[in-house]
Amino acid sequence: MTPKERLSAMTGAAFLMATSAIGPGFLTQTAVFTEQLLASFGFVILASVLLDIGAQINIWRIIAVSKMRGQEIANAVLPGLGYVVAFFIVLGGLAFNIGNVAGGGLGVNALLGLDTTVGAVMTGVICIFIFLLKEANMAMDKIVRYLGALMILLTAYVMFVSAPPYSEAALRTFVPIEVDFLAIITIVGGTVGGYITFAGGHRLLDAGITGRENLRYVTNTAVTGIVVASIMRVILFLAILGVVSAGFALNPDNPTASVFQIAAGEVGYRIFGLVLWFAGITSVIGAAYTSVSFLTTFHPSIERNKNYWTVGFIVFSTTVFALIGRPVALLLLAGAFNGLILPLTLGCILLAAHRVSIVGEYKHPVWMTVFGAIVVVLTAYLGIRTLTEMIPQLF
Repeated sequence: MTPKERLSAMTGAAFLMATSAIGPGFLTQTAVFTEQLLASFGFVILASVLLDIGAQINIWRIIAVSKMRGQEIANAVLPGLGYVVAFFIVLGGLAFNIGNVAGGGLGVNALLGLDTTVGAVMTGVICIFIFLLKEANMAMDKIVRYLGALMILLTAYVMFVSAPPYSEAALRTFVPIEVDFLAIITIVGGTVGGYITFAGGHRLLDAGITGRENLRYVTNTAVTGIVVASIMRVILFLAILGVVSAGFALNPDNPTASVFQIAAGEVGYRIFGLVLWFAGITSVIGAAYTSVSFLTTFHPSIERNKNYWTVGFIVFSTTVFALIGRPVALLLLAGAFNGLILPLTLGCILLAAHRVSIVGEYKHPVWMTVFGAIVVVLTAYLGIRTLTEMIPQLF
């Protein structure tokens, strides 16, 4: 692999992970928490970034050293566990992909005024086209990079026109008036929960950037992915803070859209549509690619025909939304289980990190293990709490 090819794969992996996180839910969560916590949400972002990095570098490094996918590592830790992990990753990925397709449809509706279902189908068709290309992985790397950069630039424009109190935001990032631990863990789950943290790790594995000799590149790429997602989070937070600090109330039905519209008028609303559409497209790509990478363990033919399975995954998600909309019960249940995926998978990774049969002579840094264990405990607590709250709502 040439240095140019390696750099392309690394930036593609970082942006695949970051743009998988920057979906419709990411935009809404940031708006809701900023309105609640105001400038103190900066502290939530800072704390979540540290926890995100702790989770991601553990997972990506062990994938690289073992040269195994997440479910294969889980199977090596405890036979059969990988199939359980794969089931929940795919279930969560499918449910959230229906939401991502819906988000793309809403984006097209805001941008062009077309029917949401038409926009959702357009989103699905674009993603399908990418995976039907001969060099699908290379095309995927490029599209997530370009659309990710455009989302950040468009949101930065809205941030500037909303004129947020920068000094107050900077101060409260380190000296918050209020600390909301639930918000911190929710943001962590939204950034590295479920399939998201494996998106870039599996992309590097497919690109052949593995082994102890490449750990420096893997770690740097893992951190870059978190930084890219966090830059978008910070810019969006400041844009929202400018609006709510000026005394405006956000529309609870679509808080992010109201931010863009209040800050920049009709142009802002169209920009919101474009950002949401891009977020839908990149999240569909990330969810489909990563979910199918977890299915490859079940049968060799899935690995051989991975792109066709990915297309099928997108077709199914798009069809479900087009025909019956977003199945609320499925989304609620998948969201609740999704909270348990990160502690389960990260816990497996931490156990694997100290198994010679999995990582060979590699010595995993103690501080990374401790950091990862803290994330496991915190996210397990939130996952169990969310599950106990969600299940009664389904009946």
